[in-house]
Amino acid sequence: MAPPVMGTREVADRLGVSRQYVLRLLRDDPAFPRPIAELSAGLIWNTSDIEAYAATRGKDRGAPS
Repeated sequence: MAPPVMGTREVADRLGVSRQYVLRLLRDDPAFPRPIAELSAGLIWNTSDIEAYAATRGKDRGAPS
């Protein structure tokens, strides 16, 4: 069972992209989920938000054209 939250590294692993690309998605893709918190350890997302995004975009498709 997946944890209820994910950091940037876990999001990157789930989407099959780099951590830098996750930050690019955050900046450039309005459909990409917003983090729920920014901690000293980094940005945190709800796992369910990332799973929903992955389902609509495809695991390795990344940002829209």
